[in-house]
Amino acid sequence: MKLLITGTAGFIGFHAASKFLAAGFEVTGIDNINDYYDTDLKYNRLKESGIDKADVHYNVSVISSKWPKYKFIKLDLEDAENIDKLFYDSKFDIVIHLAAQAGVRYSLTNPRSYIQSNIVGFINILEASRHTHVKRLVYASSSSTYGLSPKELLSVTDNTDTPVSLYAATKKSNELLAHVYSHLYGYETIGLRFFTVYGPWGRPDMAPFLFADAILNDKILRVFNHGEMQRDFTYIDDIVEGLFSISQVKMRKKYNVFNIGNNKPVQLLDFVKILEVELDKDAIKEFCEMQPGDVISTWADIKEFIAATGYEPKINIEKGVSLFVDWYKKYYE
Repeated sequence: MKLLITGTAGFIGFHAASKFLAAGFEVTGIDNINDYYDTDLKYNRLKESGIDKADVHYNVSVISSKWPKYKFIKLDLEDAENIDKLFYDSKFDIVIHLAAQAGVRYSLTNPRSYIQSNIVGFINILEASRHTHVKRLVYASSSSTYGLSPKELLSVTDNTDTPVSLYAATKKSNELLAHVYSHLYGYETIGLRFFTVYGPWGRPDMAPFLFADAILNDKILRVFNHGEMQRDFTYIDDIVEGLFSISQVKMRKKYNVFNIGNNKPVQLLDFVKILEVELDKDAIKEFCEMQPGDVISTWADIKEFIAATGYEPKINIEKGVSLFVDWYKKYYE
């Protein structure tokens, strides 16, 4: 089958491409390789996939030296003309849309970039999918859509009308737009609300990266809300297994939204402690107030996703952090 994965220079997209290529799919990957964080990390992910930086130019197709069925194109989601042309030329069976302007805190200072990438870019993907008869669109939503929910265990049936960051609002908008397109045009859309994904090749703006860097380099580690926070940390391999499964199973409805997480929230200070053990070094902690746009707790109710796919997270937090630290030390020598 012919597959488009957006965001393949990004964290989840890089791992997803590897999974589908190993399973024999013909994969086209796109990414604009923006400078929201270190572009060297993005190019090194591509290099790991057999795509050389010297060959990457805007709207030019590059064939992987590692995966003969992998083609990468540097392309902006907002570039409707070239997105449309790519879809018409390629006739994709499935689209897995993972590219987005990420980050909750960055949205406080750069709101327009979220509208362009996450709203304009998403409508371009929806339109191109509609006109070229894509069978199924799987796209990344976020646990942040739940906002300041009073519940501990978050279910897909819970209200998501009160996001507390622009990033969350754009992800909620994606779900609403997907519903319209499934209703009007009859193709399958599947939104996945990811819960705190971490692991090798992860994003440097996420807690595992920031904390490891602070501990190893004797920097102050800022612990928000005085450590009274918990996250449903989900290891990347579990996320990718779930993503692969949901792209293949038969769906009963055209419009679908699922939680995908570990279903075992971890206290922030416990997470720091596990990192300290793995790095064999204590953190210099500074306890701070809650940051605007943050939420106190995330905990995924994944029973609907389990029913649809048989999904079962396998990597616990101790093992996951150990694997992340092993990669981190090797990557940064």
